[in-house]
Amino acid sequence: MLSKKKILIISPFFYPEPISTGKFNTNFVLELVNKGHEVTVLCFHPFYPKWKVKKSKDKLKGVKIIRGGSYLYYSNKTIIRRLVLEFSFAFFVLRKLRKHQKNKDLIIPIFPPSFAFYFILPFLNKKTRKVGMVHDLQEVYSEGKSGFLNKAIRFFIHRVEKKCYLNCDKLLFLSHEMKNEAKKLYSLQEKILEVQYPFVSITDNITNDLESIFDKDKNNIVYSGALGDKQNPEKLYDFFLKASDQIENTVYYIFSEGESFKMLEKQNNNKKILFYPLVKKENLEELYSKSTIQIVPQKENTSKGSLPSKLPNLLASGCKLLVITDKESEIEMLFEKNNLDLIATNWDTNTLVKKMKLLIEKNINKEHQKLVAAKLFTIDEMILKVFR
Repeated sequence: MLSKKKILIISPFFYPEPISTGKFNTNFVLELVNKGHEVTVLCFHPFYPKWKVKKSKDKLKGVKIIRGGSYLYYSNKTIIRRLVLEFSFAFFVLRKLRKHQKNKDLIIPIFPPSFAFYFILPFLNKKTRKVGMVHDLQEVYSEGKSGFLNKAIRFFIHRVEKKCYLNCDKLLFLSHEMKNEAKKLYSLQEKILEVQYPFVSITDNITNDLESIFDKDKNNIVYSGALGDKQNPEKLYDFFLKASDQIENTVYYIFSEGESFKMLEKQNNNKKILFYPLVKKENLEELYSKSTIQIVPQKENTSKGSLPSKLPNLLASGCKLLVITDKESEIEMLFEKNNLDLIATNWDTNTLVKKMKLLIEKNINKEHQKLVAAKLFTIDEMILKVFR
């Protein structure tokens, strides 16, 4: 039985932030509280995915939520708004740190962003245990970009992430690929590294709020979630264009928000490709149940950077999945080892269309898929590894 701890969580993304990292952090904190721990969260008011602040006074029972960033303005330029986020959150955390790190047994910074933790390192209580949770490796996503500014940013990311990771007593990664890449990049000691896949958080409560959106007589192909660079939005759209032309009786849906979403929606004139905002948290199970296939896309050469946190929920829902990832990636090996469907290891549209046709016609073992999800993606294991 774990002793009850006083815990400080540091991340800008928290309830009621609708995007996956916000949901992940919220469910993680709620489970900590459910196990009797006392949790304080330093976070921002919701702003993602539109990058516009939406002030929130929402509370969660048993959680002390300290919010900042209520008056921030984010530029439409990706680099500038990312810098605004990194620096503003760092100053916010520094202002609140002295008061809220008092008497804490454990500090959990959730990366990215990383600069806030880097910035407060000189002011942290040296005796307080620090366990970093790594959702993405930002250096992986900065690779391959040319130009002086991008090289400078990559140098900055490398230096910040390395110092942050080396100053944690333990690091918990959401995949073995991420752990191994970080170990290589930053010369980390194996003894402080742990891996735990993201956890299942959906329930069996299926609503009936999306009935008017979906066509019961069609095969509904769905992408839902954040639509940034790492999801390869333009190639995803090109794939949908070709598939809509070559596969009969299909409709394609993109549920998202943000700049890439608006750009694709504006250029789209294909009546078989439909754009909708992100669904509410309580409608996720219904969305999955009405999806013939859910697409999980990863940009080329980025599988080492993250493991999609929605993957456990999609598997647990019993929905058919087409995952586009790198060859020999951890997800590919996980699917092969557990006899799951279906992986594509390149973005060639002809190959993707063939995979889609195969998956539409295939009867998958939903119960087997759900059992695999229940075995691999558990929040109890994650919490045990945080405290171990």
